[in-house]
Amino acid sequence: MRVDQWLPAAHRGDAIGDEAMRIRDVLRRSGMTSDVFALDIDEDAQGDALPFPDKPESDVTLLHFAIPSPLTAALAEAPGKKIVIYHNITPAEFFRGYDDELVRISTAGRAELATLADVCDLALGDSEFNRLELEELGFERTGVLPILMDFEPFQNGEPGPVMEEILSDGRANFLFVGRVYPNKRFEDLARLAYFYKKYISEDFRFILVGKAGRMERYQQSVQALADRWGLVPSEFLFTGHVSFEDLLACYRCSDVFVSMSEHEGFSVPLIESMITELPIMAFSAGAVPDTLGGAGIQFNEKRYEELAEMAHLLTFDESLREAVIQSERTRSERFRPERVEAELLGYVEEVCS
Repeated sequence: MRVDQWLPAAHRGDAIGDEAMRIRDVLRRSGMTSDVFALDIDEDAQGDALPFPDKPESDVTLLHFAIPSPLTAALAEAPGKKIVIYHNITPAEFFRGYDDELVRISTAGRAELATLADVCDLALGDSEFNRLELEELGFERTGVLPILMDFEPFQNGEPGPVMEEILSDGRANFLFVGRVYPNKRFEDLARLAYFYKKYISEDFRFILVGKAGRMERYQQSVQALADRWGLVPSEFLFTGHVSFEDLLACYRCSDVFVSMSEHEGFSVPLIESMITELPIMAFSAGAVPDTLGGAGIQFNEKRYEELAEMAHLLTFDESLREAVIQSERTRSERFRPERVEAELLGYVEEVCS
């Protein structure tokens, strides 16, 4: 049996692209013929992904959906069984005032996704939050398939030595990882840093890992707020994109992962934090409750004085810190690769039965 995946673009280091390669490997190990096809393939993904074929001939096709693309119409005409894996689309309102093209892409993407409701044999969200969106759009058969991750590099990898040395200077390190997009609410991280500095300590650092891409204006506006509130670069640090080794150093050397994001479809960094035993504080929005379950510390209101105190306690109160880490160890079992792999194969079998 041939089970193939379609991607608009294949990028190494991208959560969706990396997951597609892992899914392909699982399917091949299970005795199926499987490839990943993409419209746009980065140079470093050449050979892992193949150019999209003129005449697809799969028994089962899995379309990873996060943006509109010609693959949507192609799926409707494809032979065999069809599965959509929905990775969420950030709502357009978060981009208004920053990028009209992203507003258009977001709006078009949601409309395009809805056209597949009567086409697909099964629609999977990588969180319950995403599954409910699919249900609301009219998809009849839905399920949840968490992003298939590889724990091993995070548990046994070697951190970047230079980044590790920089971050091991005794300061309290508070980490956030994610694209510098308005839905992530970097301005709220800046506000928390201001309150931490004012009421708790000046011996700290917020480490913000992720690229701005088309959102340079947004990043500049956040930086202007940080400057106005007296935060110097050594206290509120945008790193841009970093290597995996440096990312691992950031997780290993940080004291707390802090998320103020107001829209998440899954949030891979939450899983990465759990794997690296980094205590989490996260605003409870979007898929965050689905991903964390009862783990970490979640909050529904942004009371900055209280959050600053909680970040401090999570850093220095060993009993609290260990209790939170233990909750995350327990929760991370839900996302172990072997469990997600079994669920994936179960869904493929389901659509073929």
